[in-house]
Amino acid sequence: MKISSLLYIATLTITLSLGTNITHAKPLQDYVPVLDNVKNNAFQIDPKKGYLVKQVKPNVYVITDGIWQSAFITTGKGVILLDAPQSFGQHIIKAVTETTREPIKMLIYSHSHVDHIGGSQQLKNIPDLKILANKHIAQFLLEKNDPRRITPTETYSGNHVVKMGSETIQLNQHGNYHSTENDVFFYLPQQKFLMVIDSLTPGYVPFMDFDLTHNFHEYLKMFDAILSYDFDVFVGGHLSQVGTAEDVRITQAYVKDVYETVKRVHAQTNQFEIMSDTAKKIGWDNKFLLFKVFLEHIIDESAKEIEARWINKLAGVDVWAKSHARTALIYVRWDD
Repeated sequence: MKISSLLYIATLTITLSLGTNITHAKPLQDYVPVLDNVKNNAFQIDPKKGYLVKQVKPNVYVITDGIWQSAFITTGKGVILLDAPQSFGQHIIKAVTETTREPIKMLIYSHSHVDHIGGSQQLKNIPDLKILANKHIAQFLLEKNDPRRITPTETYSGNHVVKMGSETIQLNQHGNYHSTENDVFFYLPQQKFLMVIDSLTPGYVPFMDFDLTHNFHEYLKMFDAILSYDFDVFVGGHLSQVGTAEDVRITQAYVKDVYETVKRVHAQTNQFEIMSDTAKKIGWDNKFLLFKVFLEHIIDESAKEIEARWINKLAGVDVWAKSHARTALIYVRWDD
């Protein structure tokens, strides 16, 4: 099976699991293909093997199955894992042992979502494995009591620094743009390596609902937080390619454009006029439906503009533009 097919199946599965209506306004084959420059930058994964280990810095390696990403660092005193995705958890030990003779000593969680740490169940037999997480993440996992996500053995509060052998990793909190506990940035200052899970995917627009953010206000601030670091390799946690600060700036420009477009279209649209035109056909009784027509008008008009400006700049614009416009509209109407 080709990786492109795996990506589609994974996205479809995720969307269905969220109970989202994914009916398409056009045939699937009419969606714009992934841009050539994006495909050319993607790591090629052997589907028979199921994963790829890619060295991106001295002692720093990214693991990916083409859909999810994690990383590990060799320190001279042992290996530190950054997350353990459920999709390739069974391959993590092999991926490390085929790269280095250093034993796995530590696993650090970025956040609590099962898709990024559900593979920890495959690591439970590693002797004396230290599992580190922010105290809020640890508390959430204790409440869930999910055997797929091993409970941390150690916790910390606020920002934290891990030192092992030759390497230093900063674990820094930056609001709650994605999870409800804390979103942790992994930063290796010596290596200029930054890993911010479920934030953005280089070359692509963000995933549905701006990566399922529950706090668009924090999401808008996330990009400046990322760009405050000195890095030249960026890992976002999904698909296969890594990026740079320029990829972050491009995605930030897209997100700002979505927000400004929705804000302007909303301000310029007469809600009563849209609802009145619809009421001429169905009457005024079903006011929820009348309001829905108005909201969908804003989303549709905004998405048309966004697609026209970005369709040749980032992959997936026509896939998620309406979802992004909807998320921005909720913020514009009730939080902005």
